[in-house]
Formats: sequence, C-alpha cells, structure tokens
Amino acid sequence: MIKDLQGILSRSAKSAKKSVIRELLKLTQRPEIISFAGGLPAPESFPLDILSDLSTEVLKKDGVAACQYSTTEGDNGLRKALIEKYRRDEGLELAMENIIITTSSQQALDFLGRVFIDPGDAVICGLPTYLGGLQAFNAYGAQMHGVKLDEQGMRPDHLKAKLEELKKAGRKPKFIYTIPDFQNPAGITMPESRRKEILAVAHEYDVLVVEDSPYRELRFEGKNPKMIYQLDGTEQVLVLGTFSKIFVPGFRIGWIVGNKDILDKFVTVKQSADLCTSSFVQKIAALYLSQGHFEKNLQRVIAMYREKRDAMLEALEKYMPKGVSWTHPEGGLFLFVSLPEGMDAEKLFPKAIEKNVAYVLGSVFHCDGSGRNTMRLNFSFASKEKNAEGIRRLAEVIKEEMGTK
Repeated sequence: MIKDLQGILSRSAKSAKKSVIRELLKLTQRPEIISFAGGLPAPESFPLDILSDLSTEVLKKDGVAACQYSTTEGDNGLRKALIEKYRRDEGLELAMENIIITTSSQQALDFLGRVFIDPGDAVICGLPTYLGGLQAFNAYGAQMHGVKLDEQGMRPDHLKAKLEELKKAGRKPKFIYTIPDFQNPAGITMPESRRKEILAVAHEYDVLVVEDSPYRELRFEGKNPKMIYQLDGTEQVLVLGTFSKIFVPGFRIGWIVGNKDILDKFVTVKQSADLCTSSFVQKIAALYLSQGHFEKNLQRVIAMYREKRDAMLEALEKYMPKGVSWTHPEGGLFLFVSLPEGMDAEKLFPKAIEKNVAYVLGSVFHCDGSGRNTMRLNFSFASKEKNAEGIRRLAEVIKEEMGTK
C-alpha cells in the first residue's frame, strides 16, 4: 500500500463525502427494522415475467446488436419510444437530437457538473433538495445557494432575491436545479402558476433551469401540471428522466432532454465516462415501452403506492403528537416530517434504531446545514402494515423525546 495516499488524491476525492443515505442503509439491514430510509421501489412492482420474455425476444431477434456497443447518444429504438411517450403524455414534439440516454439519472447529474461547473461556481437549488444532486455538484466544487420552499415549491421571490444578490457580487449561477413533481425530499408538487413564475425569473436573469423529473408518472391524485420544459418553449430548460423509480432501478437507464447543442457537450463527456449505456437493457426497455407493458404496469404500481402512502398518512394522523407536521404528497415515493423547533432528528436516530425503525435526516438535503428538525420518510418500499407499524414506533420515540408519553 502506498504510504502517501493523501498526497496523490485529487482535491475532489479529498472533499468527497459518502452518501449519508447509503451509509444509513447499512444500519437498517436487520430484518426486524422497518426502514423508511431508502428511495427504493417496491420489489413486487418489478414485472419479472415480462422482462424474462422480453430478454429472450431481444436475444432471438437482435442478439448481436444487444451484445455489442451502442452509440453514445443511446439506442435509437429506445429514444424513439421515449419521444413517443413524451408526445403522448406531455404533448412535447421532440427530435432525436433532443434526447440522449445516460446510465441512470445520477450519471446525468454528474455530467451537469462536468459540463457546467468549475470550482467556486454558483448553483441554485431548493432548500431542501435531492441529496444526490448536492453530492454531484459539490464534487466539482460548486457553491450551492439554497432557495426556501413553501407549500408550492421553490419561492420565486426568494429566487429573484438570490439571483440579484449574486448579480451584484458579479456572479451568475450556472443553473437552477429543481424537482417540480413530488419533490425529493419534501414531496411537494409545484403548480403550473409557480412554474411560470420560476421560469420568468430564470428568463429575466438568463439562467438555465434543470428540471429533474424521476417519477412524474407516479401520480395518485389530481392532474399533472405542464412540465417546465413545455411551458418554456425556448430550450432554456434541461429535463432529467429515469426508469429507476417507474420501471426497474437495476437497468440503470436515464436520459436527458434539451437543446441539441447542450446535449452535444453531454455526449462528449459520456464518451470518456462509459462510451455508452448497456445496449441489452436499452433494447429490452424499448420493447417494454413500445409493446404497451409500461402503461399497464404503471397503473398497478400507482394503485399499490397510493395505498401505501395512505397507510402512512393515516398512521401519522393517529399516532403523532401535537407539534409534529408532515407533507401530503400527491404522488411519488416520499413525504417530509417536521419536528418541533429545537428537536434534532440526528440525535433522535439512534433511539429510533433501538425501536427498530429508520428514516433519513432532513438536514442532509439542506445545502446550508439547516433542517435539523426534519426527516424524510419513504412509503413505497415497506408494506402497508409495516408503514403503519413503523410510524407507530417512530411516534413513540418522538413522544418520549418530547416528554409527552
């Protein structure tokens, strides 16, 4: 082993931190623990029989191409199927040059850093926002600037104030990162009126908007507002998509939608990263979409997750003491809990583990270290019964801490 390991590490490697969520998950592998910590789809949502048949079909009909390298931009069949999906579901008219395939949307987040961020550059995000995004941008030396959320998502007045502050300091952020549908971690959906307000501010200050949309399809109630990309119409928005939450995470398929000149830069960095995403899984996914399996299974998954969310919400109402509040997500996989001011979710965590229940600290989603009295709960993975029992256990921990039991 080299003696001076620290001496040869890059600055980014030295500053990189392990995923808090991934580390916490290691503590929750005991079968008796009910874990709300991961962002895991339910295993029963995976269409294993269909995937088995499609895998055989791909190998029989297109086996050589499936086992060969693909183009960096992605399998044409999958890109065409996604273009048709956006046309049918969102009314978007996309060309092949407007979409590329990535190895998961986490790779797309990493590529955002490689394409846009130099050390010290400003990036705007929600307060709170997705931890994976924060990690990816921080790895390239970004200075994250958080904008507070309300019940409708990122506040446009705070966004404008932040952009004006940066402008006076002679700085322009590289992009605004937002998750408008069932936001991770808050579970909030941004209404169409708020999306237009955010866009107006972005246009005024000429800042790129990154619309991360990992599970827009998982809506349990109401109607989807128009995508920010569709409302924009000027190609000042990039969309990140993925199959990890709406199909199967093991395929590691994501994509980016946007201006062809911007996407060309992503293709260049992908060539040096992995050359291409797996040809085999792309071809399976293309058949899954084109043969109509996606929509059929999606409706089954939505019904399943709606029941699980409802079980968690009912348990929260039944067991949580006064002073604890939570969001009511219209879809997705998460809700966000706020404890009374002064309580620390991190100090509470070991006590929760003793009660065999786990969550994610809300502070890790705040780029400024705030939110110490918050926690994110996942309702998609555990059963309805375990969701209810886990909330009962968590409420016991909170009541004991509050001295109200």
